[in-house]
Amino acid sequence: MSHSHNADANHEASNAAAMAEIKKVTILLSVLTIIELILGFWMIGISSAALRLAIKGVIIILMMSKAFYIVAYFMHLKHEVKNMIMTIIVPLLLFVWFIGAFLWDGGSFRNLRNTYDPHYKEQSTIKVEKKETEHGAATHEAVKHEAGAGETKEMPAEKH
Repeated sequence: MSHSHNADANHEASNAAAMAEIKKVTILLSVLTIIELILGFWMIGISSAALRLAIKGVIIILMMSKAFYIVAYFMHLKHEVKNMIMTIIVPLLLFVWFIGAFLWDGGSFRNLRNTYDPHYKEQSTIKVEKKETEHGAATHEAVKHEAGAGETKEMPAEKH
């Protein structure tokens, strides 16, 4: 009987320790989220580009630390073998690099497309003439007036 009593006591102690650890991590994640929100709302009113970039960097670091705690405690990787952790972390880092590389490349294309596409540049510099929208006699007289007194402009026949 004493053996089962010791096993129950050990089981309850380990459950209490696990619950305390989960509560600690939950409180830490909540505090990090509140700090991120405060920084995000504070950043709205800041006009300095360098300070805004620094705040964004701090928010990204806080987000990465939250991701670490979520993966370590709630996905139980903290207690796994190091090889198992590396099997998950290395492809994740490569995937993050992959996304960053494509975002960087896409941004450079957007910024440079006007310099190496001559058709795009020509189309953007063409001036468009205003089309006539009125089909009344006042428009025809204005065209005749522009042509001058001695010249007459032929106007296409209107469809009624």
